Parts: sequence; C-alpha cells; structure tokens
Amino acid sequence: MRSEPEPTDPAARSCAQHNVEIHENLGHWQRKPLLREVYAGFYREIAARLEGRPVGPVVECGSGIGNLKSVLPDCLATDLFPNPWIDRTENVFALSFADSTVGALILFDVFHHLEYPGTALRELHRVLKPGGRLILFEPAAGLLGRFVLGLFHHEPLGFDRPITWEAPPGWDPNAVRYYAAQANAWRLFRRGEHAERLAGWRVRAVTYFPALPWLLCGGFRGPQLCPRWLLPVVRVIERGLAVLPALSASRMLVVLEKVA
Repeated sequence: MRSEPEPTDPAARSCAQHNVEIHENLGHWQRKPLLREVYAGFYREIAARLEGRPVGPVVECGSGIGNLKSVLPDCLATDLFPNPWIDRTENVFALSFADSTVGALILFDVFHHLEYPGTALRELHRVLKPGGRLILFEPAAGLLGRFVLGLFHHEPLGFDRPITWEAPPGWDPNAVRYYAAQANAWRLFRRGEHAERLAGWRVRAVTYFPALPWLLCGGFRGPQLCPRWLLPVVRVIERGLAVLPALSASRMLVVLEKVA
C-alpha cells in the first residue's frame, strides 16, 4: 500500500499504525477474559440487528483481530492488513464486491477512523443490496463517554475540527492514512451534522449504551476496575442509566438501510 507524506495533524499518521494497534489489541484480548465477555455482549447486539436483512453475505469491514466471528462465525472478516485470521483484504473506500451484492456490512470501531466518511458511505452503499443493512458500532460522546474517552483514551474525540465529508479530487483510496476522531458518529447521528448528506440511506435505529462493563474492564489498554462477579450488579445500574443517553452514553449502535 502506498502511503502519503506524514501529516502534521497527530490524528492522521501512517496507516501502518492501525496494524500496530491490531496486534497490540490481540495480546490484550487474549489476557483479559472480562473484555471478551463484554465484547460478546456487543456482538450479540449487532447480531440481533441483522434480522430481516436481504439474503447475501454479511461482511465486516475493518475486522481488526477478527473476534466478531465468535458470535457470527459465517461473517466474512476483511481488513486492510492480511493478518492470518482475516478472510480477505479489503479497503472500505474501494471494495472489490460487485454492485448490490452484499446483504449486510458491519463496521465495529471503524467509522471514526474514516477520514472521509461520505466517500466511504458512498462505496458501502454501492455494494449493498436494496434494503441491505449497514451497522456501525462506535464510541458515544454522552457526558460519561466524553469524560472517560476524552481523558483516558489515546485517540482524540475530534470535536475541535470539522468532519471532512468527501475526499479531495484525485485522491487515491490506496493512500489511506491513520485517522481517528472518536466523536464523529455522535456528531452525525446524535447532533445531526451532515444529516442532509445521508441521501440513499434510512436510519433504522440508533441505540445508546452506558457500557459500564466496558468502561470498568478497562477496554483493551486500561486496567480492569471491576471483578467479574460484580458484573450482574453493574448491568442493573447500566439499565437505569440507559434512559439518559445525553449523560450516560459511551457507546452507540447505528443501523442504516439502503433505500435507493
């Protein structure tokens, strides 16, 4: 893959940084059973949103360490990097699938890494069948999420800079570089920024999660703050907080449907 000169923005660096983080995350995944349990819950939420989709392959773009297969074993795992657990390499800006052939697309913690989300959404729309689902699982910037992710996560929230919707003319999709802005999905689907540009999509659902078990397990990189035996109590508290997403949301699940 060809890379562009290093940008001055620290949020946009060499795309190879993504693969460095993938391999670091694999090590954390293997040593943290609570992390695996928490993510299995996220994956079940995704699986429930696949009901009623058109017949066709379910494709995950940006599969990372490929752990979605623990709940959706038939899902096609794709990524920029040809790691041994990946079924095939794909670039979300230039997919190899024919037009209108895919039943559902899943992007787990990928959307906020798309420097030009409008360009990516156009390509994702192209390969989906009519009625096909695009499922995004992303950080959410409720007050809790903004506090924890803003202070303790290595990626920026990105509120301080505009979302660049489209790639510049002549941009090469193979020149993808590292980019991160954790709040982009919140800005688009909660605040309504760029909502007028979602022509061809229907927003079926946006669900917010306090995701307290995720926060307390420390994610991939942080220390675990909660013993596994306390998880049922944490989930009860979480259900009470879920009614106030502006305050409590730290995760969100977006379901889009191709309508044209």
